Amino acid sequence: MAQTAPLVSVQDVSKNIGALFFWDPLSGVAILEKNGHQVNFRTGESLVFFDYRDVELLDAPVHSSRGLFITRDFARRLENFFNTLPTPVSYRVGAILIDPGHGGRDPGAIGKTTVRGKTVEVREKDIVLSVARDLHDRLTRQYPDKKILLTRTGDTFPSLQERVEKANSFKTAPHEAIIYISIHANAAFNTASRGFEVWYLSPDYRRTVVDSTSTDQDEILPILNSMMEEEFTTESILIAKSIMEGLDAQIGSQSKNRGLKEESWFVVRNARMPSVLVELGFVTNPEEARLLADEAYLQKCATGIYNGIASFISHFEGSRGFTASQ
Repeated sequence: MAQTAPLVSVQDVSKNIGALFFWDPLSGVAILEKNGHQVNFRTGESLVFFDYRDVELLDAPVHSSRGLFITRDFARRLENFFNTLPTPVSYRVGAILIDPGHGGRDPGAIGKTTVRGKTVEVREKDIVLSVARDLHDRLTRQYPDKKILLTRTGDTFPSLQERVEKANSFKTAPHEAIIYISIHANAAFNTASRGFEVWYLSPDYRRTVVDSTSTDQDEILPILNSMMEEEFTTESILIAKSIMEGLDAQIGSQSKNRGLKEESWFVVRNARMPSVLVELGFVTNPEEARLLADEAYLQKCATGIYNGIASFISHFEGSRGFTASQ
C-alpha cells in the first residue's frame, strides 16, 4: 500500500513564512501574499501559480474539516519562494471609475413623492449623477495621486458598452489596479419595497479577463483566466462589503440594509477588473423617494460609498487586498 505523504496546515505555513493567507472554501481558491508577491492554488488541483508568471505542478492541496493542508514538499516550495523574494512589490489602486447609470434620453427609474406639499418627480439619472459627482470630488481630494474617472459628468447617455470600454481601455502602470463602481437607484411594482443593496458578479459566471497575449503558454491560459477571475471576484466581494458597511453607517437608520447580492449585470460582467453595482434605494417607495430627493441625504450616500472605497484601498494597498483566513 502506498504511504500517504504527511500533510501540514497551510495556515501554519503562512504564519511561519510571515505571509497573509486567504482561502475561500466554496471556490477552493487559496492565496498566500507577502511583500506584494503571490502564490495562488486551488483545493484538489496540482497547478500552482507564482505571481501569475510561473506555473508548477505540486501535490494537490487537501481540504478537511480542520482546514486546508499541503504536503511538506509543497510547504518547502512556498518557503523557498517567499524567503528568496526580490525587492518587495507595492500594489496600489491606480484608478477608480465611477459610473452613474442612465442619463440623457434614459431617465432610469422614475418615482414621485411629496415635498413641502408639492408633488416632485424623482429620476434615477439625477440621483446617481449627484452622488457620483460628490463621490468623485471626495476621492479626488483624498487621492490626488490616483486617476478618478466618471463615465458621464452631465446629463448625457453613454451606452453600456461605452461605459465598460472606458474602464477596460484604461492603461494602468505595473502593479496598479483599477476598480469600477456603478451607481443606480431601484424600482419595484411593490411600492413598499425599500432599502439599499450592493451587487457583485456571481462567481458562477464565466468571463475572459486575461489578455491572450499575456502568456505564451496557451494550454494554461484557461486556468490562468480562471484564477484571475477568482481574484477579481474576491476583490469585488471585499469592495461590496466595505461599501455596504459604509452605507449602513450613514443611512442605515433611515433606510433598510438589503445586503449583498450576486448578479451578472452587463457592466460588472464585462468590466475586466473588480467591479460592483450600488443600488441607493427605491424611487417607487414614496418615503424613500423623498429621501432620495434630499441633497443632504444624497451626501450621506456619497459619504458611505466613499468610506467603503477608502477602507478597501487601505486594505488593498496594505496587504494586496486579502485578509488572513480565520
